[in-house]
Amino acid sequence: MTPLTSKVCVVGDFAVGKTSVVERFVTNHFSEEYLSTVGVKIDTKEIDFPTLGMTHKLVIWDVAGTEEFGAREMAYLRGASGYIYVADGTRAATLKAIERLHKQILEAYGAAPGVLLVNKRDLEPDWEVSDERFDAIATRFGNAYRTSAKTGDDVDQAITRLAELIIDNDMRGG
Repeated sequence: MTPLTSKVCVVGDFAVGKTSVVERFVTNHFSEEYLSTVGVKIDTKEIDFPTLGMTHKLVIWDVAGTEEFGAREMAYLRGASGYIYVADGTRAATLKAIERLHKQILEAYGAAPGVLLVNKRDLEPDWEVSDERFDAIATRFGNAYRTSAKTGDDVDQAITRLAELIIDNDMRGG
């Protein structure tokens, strides 16, 4: 199969579950232990697309949580083919952070494929994000998912969709 390698950055506010989402996707594992990411943590995973006759290797840069990027975080994002935006459904303010981060990325690097994961679906009774708010931001992002790193709900589907969007973008010369 023809390989494609893409850099993907995971961004969002602190403690939204970015590292847990990546761990669930890469190793299909979840840990209750909270470890704050310092700087950036890099993982890889290959996804086979037999119908396309190719394998897509994602080099996933899990960037430390922040409400707004500084110069160091912006440098980590350089060269990204796509983004995984992660918010916490139990903290509506993390969606505002996603909107700020998305705006910074657009201004610095232009448009690139992305998916929005509103995480912690397993805690949905505690959610502060209404269906209306989710639908509104989903319309802006185009690809939004209610995920749970703990149970794995929609994590693979969301990141696989991002991989497809990157392939489509590359084929169009984007």
